[in-house]
Amino acid sequence: MTPLRWLRRWTLRFAAICVTVVVLVVLSHRFLDPGPTYYMKQEAARLGGIQHDWVALESVAPVMARSVVAAEDSGFCTHWGFDVAAIRAALAEGAGRGASTISQQVVKNVYLWQGRNWARKALEALITPAVEALWPKRRIVEVYLNVAEFDRGVFGIGAAARHHFGVAPTDLSARQAARLAAVLPAPKRRSAVDPAPRLRKRAAAIMDGAATIEADGRAACFAPRE
Repeated sequence: MTPLRWLRRWTLRFAAICVTVVVLVVLSHRFLDPGPTYYMKQEAARLGGIQHDWVALESVAPVMARSVVAAEDSGFCTHWGFDVAAIRAALAEGAGRGASTISQQVVKNVYLWQGRNWARKALEALITPAVEALWPKRRIVEVYLNVAEFDRGVFGIGAAARHHFGVAPTDLSARQAARLAAVLPAPKRRSAVDPAPRLRKRAAAIMDGAATIEADGRAACFAPRE
């Protein structure tokens, strides 16, 4: 066997092993909650600890799920992990506009690292379809709500509801849910408790959006089970 054929064979084997490992890890997280993310560990080391309590989606006010979807990814129920229209708009408008879906954000937060570089984006693009294929939409929203950062060192909707409003996540009102969704994706610079006028306006728009996607069926894929 020539060195080139040997290298090609082992490259393909290595790629197959990597794909298998990724699929098995992603599949396991359909049923098992991911542990602390890399970013959570970084913040815990930097701050001396974080607030984070995993909460099942059944224990979160449904309006909270609708609010983050309305704020971050209103086409969540209709895409397969990538919002093509949003990507085109982002390319047209330049770097000032984001196009990441909730599915992509879950992949970044759970499996990868923060920052903008091509290596991370490439891995994100490869893993996102696996998450979409192996997890139901409701599970994607559940994981997103549990790993998102809502304030400095405050991760997940369980800790965020108590930290900001002193309530359990199941008791969040539509206004509180909208304000929590409005601080994303820059929670360290925004306050859900004492929002600036611009944030109040955004929260009001999110409230309207959450009601709209419930009415027109765009929240059906992650609606509470009956």
